[in-house]
Parts: sequence; structure tokens; C-alpha cells
Amino acid sequence: MLISLDEIDRGTAVAAIRALEIELFGSHAWSEASVRQELDAPARTYVFDVADKRNGDTVRPADVRGFAGFWYDGDDAEIMDVGVGKAHQRQGIAAAMMAWLIECAREQGARRILLEVGVVNEPAIALYRRFGFENIGLRKRYYQPEGIDAHVMALDLEPHVVGFQSADGAHTSHYGAEHTEHGNHEETK
Repeated sequence: MLISLDEIDRGTAVAAIRALEIELFGSHAWSEASVRQELDAPARTYVFDVADKRNGDTVRPADVRGFAGFWYDGDDAEIMDVGVGKAHQRQGIAAAMMAWLIECAREQGARRILLEVGVVNEPAIALYRRFGFENIGLRKRYYQPEGIDAHVMALDLEPHVVGFQSADGAHTSHYGAEHTEHGNHEETK
């Protein structure tokens, strides 16, 4: 079950993220203070995957199976972190959270979503590509102390106009000739 940051106690959210960070990233995990600072920063949107609870049950840190979040600067949404506990990986949790974040970013008006992912993290790269993310750059030695490079990936959220169409149904091709579509063929005027 997905819930937003507003639907979970802040202390529980901090403890859950910290525990998953330690499990997933060991000595490179965000500190408790860093997690708290991230969640308290402006323009943050976070989602949590929690074990199904009965109505009225309180979410505990151990109930949180995954988390993901972004920062929206008024133009781009930047994925800050994505983590799913090892026992719950490959169950569609990361995909569900990414779909939720993409929809939230779109609703907030983001024109694109950016993220960094280690070049060696093939499962995450495959997930992001399924959502339409494309490589737009490389950050050398981004992940320290190992010095692992990171792909910079982007998902464009804005619709693109491919051509222009007049009120009478005619449109101009990229060659400048006017065309009218009739059934399965085009006539040049």
C-alpha cells in the first residue's frame, strides 16, 4: 500500500528511511539528521510502501518496505532517493512508487524528472528505462568512496507538438507543402 509523507508520522518516516538506508547502503547511508533534514526541506514529495494495515493500525518503521522521493524546483523534479528493502525487491514496489512520483511531479507542473543512478545498478537502470527515462549525461566518480560513475537520466513530462494543423484539417509538412489527410492517404494541395 502506498502512502504519502503526510500520511505517516514524521518520526516513523525518519526511522524507516534510516533503517532501509543502512540495509541498502551500509556505511554510505544517510544519517538520521540527513534524513530528517531531507524530509523537512521545502518542495519535497515522498511516498512509502507499507505492509497492508487494518484500519486504525499505526504504521511502524518495520512496516515500511520502500520509500522514494523528489525535490521540485518549479521546473524540474529531481529524484532524491529510492530504496526498497532487500526482502521486498523484485515485487513491483519500486515501479509502483516511481509511477506515483511521476504522476505527482506531473500534477505539480514539472516539465521533466531527473535522476542519477550508478552505472553498475542494472536493475534500477532497466526500471527507469521502462518508464521512458533516457540517458542525458554521465557524472564521473559520483558515488564515493568507490568512485562509481552515475548516469544522469531524464524523463520529459511535457507534450511535444510535432506539426501544426489548421482549422480545416490541413497541416504543413516539414517540407512546407500543405497536406490534407483523407482516409489512409494524404493529398498534396
